[in-house]
Amino acid sequence: MLATLQPPRTLSRFPLYLTSRPVTLCTLTAQSPPSTSPPSQPPHSQILSIRHSLLTRQVTAAQLAESHLSRLRLTEPHLKSFLHVSDSDAVLRQAALLDQRIASGEEVGPLAGVVVGVKDNICTADMPSTGGSRVLEGYRPAYDATAVRKIKELGGIVVGKTNLDEFGMGSTTEASAFQVTANPWDVSRVPGGSSGGSAAAVSARQCVVSLGSDTGGSVRQPASFCGVVGLKPTYGRVSRYGLMAYASSLDVIGCFGSSVADTGILLHAISGHDRLDATSSKREVPDFASQFASINLLESKPLKGLRVGVIRETLDEGVDTGVISAIRGAASHLEELGCSVTEISLPSFSLGLPAYYILASSESSSNLSRYDGVRYGNQAVADELNSLYGDSRAKGFGPEVKMRILMGTYGLSAGYYDAYYKRAQQCFR
Repeated sequence: MLATLQPPRTLSRFPLYLTSRPVTLCTLTAQSPPSTSPPSQPPHSQILSIRHSLLTRQVTAAQLAESHLSRLRLTEPHLKSFLHVSDSDAVLRQAALLDQRIASGEEVGPLAGVVVGVKDNICTADMPSTGGSRVLEGYRPAYDATAVRKIKELGGIVVGKTNLDEFGMGSTTEASAFQVTANPWDVSRVPGGSSGGSAAAVSARQCVVSLGSDTGGSVRQPASFCGVVGLKPTYGRVSRYGLMAYASSLDVIGCFGSSVADTGILLHAISGHDRLDATSSKREVPDFASQFASINLLESKPLKGLRVGVIRETLDEGVDTGVISAIRGAASHLEELGCSVTEISLPSFSLGLPAYYILASSESSSNLSRYDGVRYGNQAVADELNSLYGDSRAKGFGPEVKMRILMGTYGLSAGYYDAYYKRAQQCFR
């Protein structure tokens, strides 16, 4: 994890265009300019660097926005990270308004001038939200998801909607109904999924940070594939209002950034209780950024006293040797930093994947029943109601979604509920 506190690597194929300078972690306002000689360097953060540059008039929000838009136009034909890109004039108008507020001495939010990508299964009022599915092609919600609304209120600029596996069902972003996203490090490879577009966009510096969703690894896995920081928050930490439901008991809105600091700042911005989501937590949101420390201030054994368990079953037969080698290497690195690493056994570990697939598929078969061509989405031409339902869903859903709906419906059927869904719930609990 300490490696993620360092400045991000440069993509040889797509060179970076923005530079960053360290600034203090204290709150910055136009009335209280930051010190130019901080006592120590905090962790690298593009968000803090952008804020520092804006408030010291070194750069304008319009210049930053134009820079990202230019970068996006350059890289998007190769990567296809976005399903929809915001109108350039609208983005620049938002940035200009922000510049006016700064010039007049008004206080601006912690995400001021930060360009954000949003996964296309998270609702946005001013642009399409398709969930990566033909069944919702052209759909424009009447509202912003709570996480998106908070980002806008804090000064963030949403630059577009990122590609995903249809309704979040997949792990490569190849199951999108519209296009396949490439990995910025090697365009012949996948970026992971289902939030592959969000991960690739941050990795290629098309945006500063992005939002994704995680049901069974859909933020963490593409973050690993694309060399960025991905965080799945605890269930309930971030409101799910405005997130298209896949498996409601597992779905979480997560964050991508090029550093731990940026990811923590974004998480803090979107966290908190929401009366529109009954499952959101009422616990106080801690200031994650205050817990970051500069690597220069750490001792040679900064993790001394921490105990880490390595689950033996994750290294068993069937795991690629390269993966095992990476896990062993990470464990050795933790020991060098002072950790006590112990191998432990979790006999029920093998039940996790089948239980996940039964629960997620069962919940998705219920959640996706709303897309019937009447209440939501595109409607097929038919002479009678049952044909309307069937044709709309047959034409609108892709093969991966259809397969999971069939699996879930089977698992919930009267003769098999106790044998599959009930037993999976017992494993989950």
